[in-house]
Amino acid sequence: MSSTPSALLARIQEDVKAAMRAKDSARLTTIRMLTAAIKQREVDERITLSDADVLALVDKLIKQRKDSISQFRAANRLDLVEKEEAEVVILSAYLPAQLSVEDIDREIRAAIHAEGATGPQAMGKVMGRLKPNLAGRADMTQVAQRVKTLLAG
Repeated sequence: MSSTPSALLARIQEDVKAAMRAKDSARLTTIRMLTAAIKQREVDERITLSDADVLALVDKLIKQRKDSISQFRAANRLDLVEKEEAEVVILSAYLPAQLSVEDIDREIRAAIHAEGATGPQAMGKVMGRLKPNLAGRADMTQVAQRVKTLLAG
């Protein structure tokens, strides 16, 4: 277990300090929640997270927030919707630039070709190949829908 933090972890730690200095409590709370989730995973699995692991965790937290937003909207809790949306914006800053639809399609077609995939039963293989390359750079739910469409057609 190495003790050297990844570049992304170092950036997150610096952002905690910056938010404290700026007295930005909403940002500080969100970033501390992220650092707590990272530490929890490191303790649970007895590992030091890589940048890729942290990105996957950030992506998961954003997905949870988006699920909450849709539930809060349905319950007409706009105060909570705003809070969750603000957290999504803060967390999204840690993700790399999102890929364009054309880039995603190119990656999907390459994965389908590499797997020799045909038909919907090959979706798991294709997604398995795509996930490490696209995690954090694309909405994996939309990628899965696109893979399903391309495999069916």
